[in-house]
Amino acid sequence: MDPEQRYERRKVEVEQYLHNFINEHKPRTLYKPAKYVLAAGGKRIRPVITLLACEAVGGDVNNALHAGAGIEILHNFTLVHDDIMDHAETRRGRLTVHKKWDVNIAILAGDALLALAYRALLRTQALRIQEISKVFTEGVVMVCEGQALDKEFEIRHRVHVNDYLLMIEKKTGKLVSVAAQVGALIGNAQPVYLEALKRYGEYVGRAFQIQDDLLDIVADEKEFGKMIGSDLVEGKKTFLFLEALRRAKGEQKKMLQRVFINGGVPRKQVTAFRRIYEETGAIDSAKKRIEEDITEAKNQLSTLPVSKARETLRWLTDKLHNRTY
Repeated sequence: MDPEQRYERRKVEVEQYLHNFINEHKPRTLYKPAKYVLAAGGKRIRPVITLLACEAVGGDVNNALHAGAGIEILHNFTLVHDDIMDHAETRRGRLTVHKKWDVNIAILAGDALLALAYRALLRTQALRIQEISKVFTEGVVMVCEGQALDKEFEIRHRVHVNDYLLMIEKKTGKLVSVAAQVGALIGNAQPVYLEALKRYGEYVGRAFQIQDDLLDIVADEKEFGKMIGSDLVEGKKTFLFLEALRRAKGEQKKMLQRVFINGGVPRKQVTAFRRIYEETGAIDSAKKRIEEDITEAKNQLSTLPVSKARETLRWLTDKLHNRTY
């Protein structure tokens, strides 16, 4: 079985778990939207990382399935609430929950998903369950901090690239790091392996978010599953925007600065801003930063014992680097 087949096998295990996880049916306005979210599919990167991290340190992968699913449910909770705050209309090619139902139902469904994430996690049978619960809970807090910073940046007139990197470390990197740490803890990892997987997750998470920023401006819209340029329209201070602002001069700099004042750009101007990103070198800078983080992530994996799980994690890292959606 090659790495891609092993990844797909673990992904199917997660999908089956999620499909059977919610047994409740009433109230329909709570459980139908929650099931709708979990049925939307996705890459299932975080739970697969949990399973592979457990296996990579010598643990029984079956013991990590509850926690991996819990992390995926937690991730989906954040997406439901993020979509409300970002006024997003689609997610994974389907209507977002607040568009298909309404905002109140989406808030409640998100709350339920957070509680259900803990329900799944706490079914885990592991010697270090207290550590696992602590890492998971700190991840929830950190993701909320990251989202708060993200929203603050939309109205702040001064945001530095380093401010942005701290935000994505919390909002995106932390949950990937939690996924890897939890898997390692379930496998009762030695401290050196636990630290390596923690840092692996941080690097992968940061690269993943900068890649998202990049794809938002260069991806194929149908393949990406949402409208291109949404970050610019919503006035988000992404890595590309802040890097372009740092590098730009003259009229280009004035155009970028107006985004702070106006809180976003009209959709018809997205192409013009993409041109600025290209001409200032912001797109190339983003690609370089992603490459550096992916390399560091793979360096962390080299600390682990040689195994098929480690090989699959390395393959997955490359797959994330080369993704187009």
